Amino acid sequence: MGAAAHFQGGARRRAQQAAVRRNYWPLLLALASALAGSCARAEEPASDVGSIIAVLQKVQNAARANDYAGVFTYQEGALLQSTQVVHMVDGTGERELLDTLDGPPREYIRHNEQVQYLIPEKKLIVILPRRGDRFPGVLLGDGKEIPAHYTLTQDRQEARVAGRECNMLELRPRDAVRYGYRLCTDAATNLLLKAQTLDPRSDVIDQVSFTSLRVGSGISADELNSHWKTQGWRVHQASVKPVDLSKQGWRIPAPPGFQAVTQVARSMRAGRQVSQLVLSDGLAAISVFIEPMDPAHDAVPPKGAVHKGAMNIFGTRIGDHWLTAIGEVPVDTLRGIAQGTEYVPLIAPQP
Repeated sequence: MGAAAHFQGGARRRAQQAAVRRNYWPLLLALASALAGSCARAEEPASDVGSIIAVLQKVQNAARANDYAGVFTYQEGALLQSTQVVHMVDGTGERELLDTLDGPPREYIRHNEQVQYLIPEKKLIVILPRRGDRFPGVLLGDGKEIPAHYTLTQDRQEARVAGRECNMLELRPRDAVRYGYRLCTDAATNLLLKAQTLDPRSDVIDQVSFTSLRVGSGISADELNSHWKTQGWRVHQASVKPVDLSKQGWRIPAPPGFQAVTQVARSMRAGRQVSQLVLSDGLAAISVFIEPMDPAHDAVPPKGAVHKGAMNIFGTRIGDHWLTAIGEVPVDTLRGIAQGTEYVPLIAPQP
């Protein structure tokens, strides 16, 4: 999904972490999948600029074009979560079912670009947008910025994951504003079997890996059926509208290689409006949330640095607004965004 965040007093820490869970983790469901990198052995450099994109595009295409079913685990520190996945391609496009196996039951049912997120205890279906980098996907967008900011090497030593031979690839960052990634891709299909996120010391921060996997024609459409009868469940689709933060007076610096992917305004609890800017370099994603300060609002957004696995958070007050930067990047990258942001309210033209 690094150095631990430091706080003055346990009460403040608990309050900040609770605020993060209440306010921002629901918006980051699409960021749950991890990618990874580190130092490989018997490496073979892939120095050609075009080859990096070509290799990663093969991995991305394999996640979309193959039929597969299995169980993958996400591990971060003492946390270990397992998810069952079924993915098929038919005449209507891509269909997918994700079923969490640990903790409260949750299902994600996807048909092409639309995702239904099932919360059984609330009898609630939340409509979410699809994210292409969700495991075993890897890319956000076309990845054209990746060669300028990562190097790619391949470990020629044989590796196996979930009983399948795979090729070990490593993406090393060229600077300190992003993490590296180690990917193990299926030798037969290019499907991503395992991914690790590495910090600058090449220590694994988190990882996601198949523990069992079937690929090919043996996948049945019946495996895509939900475990829940959802007739009568409430359906919620969050109100989202595009915005232009620069036209609202915001000057938000993007780290080198990161470009704006999305700018939207979201409706949160109690009618709160939060603006969100998503930045990406093709592999890593950063979300910047901006919301007006509200003295009547009891959940205070986090201030300073908060750490959770590969996910870092940095919050600060800018005028009468809270800005919170969240992403699987070093905390100094988020600090630079937050502390470098300026807000210059636009002056309305005089009649």
